[in-house]
Formats: sequence, C-alpha cells, structure tokens
Amino acid sequence: MNDEFKGKSGKVKVMYVRGDDESEKRGQNPRTGKGGRTGAARPDNGRRPSRHADDKPRGGRDRDRDSAHGDSPWRTVSRAPNEESKPDHGGISGKSFIDPEQLRRQRMEETRVYGENACQALFQSRPECIVRAWFVQGVTPRFREALRWMAANRKAYHVVDDAELAKASGTEHHGGVCFLIKKRVGMAVSEWLSSVGDTDCVLALEDIGNPHNLGGIMRSCAHFGAKGLLVDDASLLESGAAVRTAEGGAEHVQALGAESFAAGLDAFRRAGYTLVTTSSHKGVPLSQAKLPAKVVLVLGQERDGLSDSIWQQGDLSISIGGTGKVESLNVSVATGILLAEWWRQNHN
Repeated sequence: MNDEFKGKSGKVKVMYVRGDDESEKRGQNPRTGKGGRTGAARPDNGRRPSRHADDKPRGGRDRDRDSAHGDSPWRTVSRAPNEESKPDHGGISGKSFIDPEQLRRQRMEETRVYGENACQALFQSRPECIVRAWFVQGVTPRFREALRWMAANRKAYHVVDDAELAKASGTEHHGGVCFLIKKRVGMAVSEWLSSVGDTDCVLALEDIGNPHNLGGIMRSCAHFGAKGLLVDDASLLESGAAVRTAEGGAEHVQALGAESFAAGLDAFRRAGYTLVTTSSHKGVPLSQAKLPAKVVLVLGQERDGLSDSIWQQGDLSISIGGTGKVESLNVSVATGILLAEWWRQNHN
C-alpha cells in the first residue's frame, strides 16, 4: 500500500464498513466476536464454544484475507487518493468554514499594540479599530470605560493572567493590556498638502525601521506638534513596540506616502516647503539656522545617514553641535532637539 495512505503515526489508515449485500444480515463483529441477530441460536445450545490450547486468535491479516473472499460482512476500504482532509481553520474552532486565504489577508491587516498609555490613547482616538482585547485583572478598573464600550459593541475581551497576556501580545513588556487592532493606512502626500495651513513641520524618515526609535520620534512629534511622517512603509508606525514607546503619541501623527520617498520630497518642495537635511559633521549649526514655518526635516538611519541622492535634495543642511566624543546622536534624540528648535522659532 502506498505511503500516501499513511497517517502521522506511520500506520496504514483502514476503515471497516459493512458490505451492501450484507446490509440485511447482522452477523458477529469479526473483531470482537460479539453481536449477531437477536435470538439467533449459538452453537452448543447457546453456549460459547470453549477455546482449546491450540486455538489462536485470528490476526488482522487473516481478517483482511477473509474479507477479500467475502466470508465476513466487513470489508477493508482505504481512502481514495483524491479525497482531501478538511482545510485548516487557522486555529479558529467552530463548524463554519473560513477560507485560509481570507484568514491570511485578515491577519496581514491586523496588528497587536500594548502598553497602558498607548492603549488608552488608542481607545480614545479610534475605538472602532479594536478587534479583540486582553487585560490583566489589575488594570481593568482603569479601563472600565473601554470594557463597557467593548461589551456594548460586541468586541471580544479576556481577563487573563500575566503569562497568558505575554503569549497573546508576544512580549513580557505588555504593561497589562493588549489590543488586536486593524492597521491604519497611510495618507497620500497630495491629500495631506490639500488640507494643511501656513505652519507645518513634516518628518521624512529614510530607512528608519527600529521600532523604539520610531516610537521615540512619534512621541516627540506629538509633543512639538509635527503631525506628518513621510515613510516608505506605514505599517512600521503601527508595530507594538513603536506604539508602546510612543506612549500615546502614535495617535497624533499620520503616516504619509508617495510613489517613492524621493517623489514625496519633491512634492513637498513644489508646495513651498523647505527641505532640511541633518549631519553630525557639516552644515549650519542649529543655533544659527533659521527654520521656516513650513519645513520637512529629513532624517536617516544612524549608521549610514541619508543616501547621497536624498542628501542632494536638501535646501538647507544643519548640524547639532556637541563635544564630538561620540559619532552622532541617536536619531530619535536628534529629532527631539530639532523639533524643539522649530517649535521655539515658530510658536513664540
């Protein structure tokens, strides 16, 4: 018999079914010796025949051989090769079938965020995006309003212990609460430009993917009023670590996108924004620089900085002075310093 009929244990899967021609007869079960038509006479005046020492129980092979000759009301049938098992439901129990492809797309559209301040801010800003929630008992009094809202709107929530919440959130640093949410989508730069006023500071982040740096940047943006972040991938701003590090700041910024990072910068320049690039080695010292009311602060990853092509698009290059004992500042720290100076110059 082919291996394709074998189960996980390596044994051949065999089903015993009653033959159609024997449907009217109810003989003894060949495996147990029990059964038979009610009232049927047994040999030796109804007594079971005694087993002698030389009598041996018949094994599975003998039964199969008898079945092949039609001596038994049972016959062996193997599952046909074209019969497939039921599709996996992706861990969701129940009788209803869920298309695995649909489930995969759904999971791509969702993410988990955690941390008390982050989840409180998210609930106040966009509760409709919450799909499911987990809490430890200790934080439930502070989420009383959220629990009432979820119960009224039939949103599933669970009060669990710390270990179960760590499993649900994927981290031990969950802060006692985790939300499963629908991800936000980025806004097109053209749409953003159609609604801004005379004062606007946008951050353009080239190849910055560290969630803790992104979280720190979003927190500084919320504090100093910079609302737009031009990024290549809007979902980076929705990661659990980034949202928690932002401590609620993620709800006050908007991911922006264009056909390419360079195309987005060009659109801002044509709209009258000044593109400001930064460097730890060259440029006008920040203390001497004039930061316009409408500006795009272009920042790159710490190791390599901005790429040459993006650097050349800048209208103004500035540097943050210091002792020089370290190569550069952490990108989130540098962002906070730049935003503080822009705020000082344009909101006094």
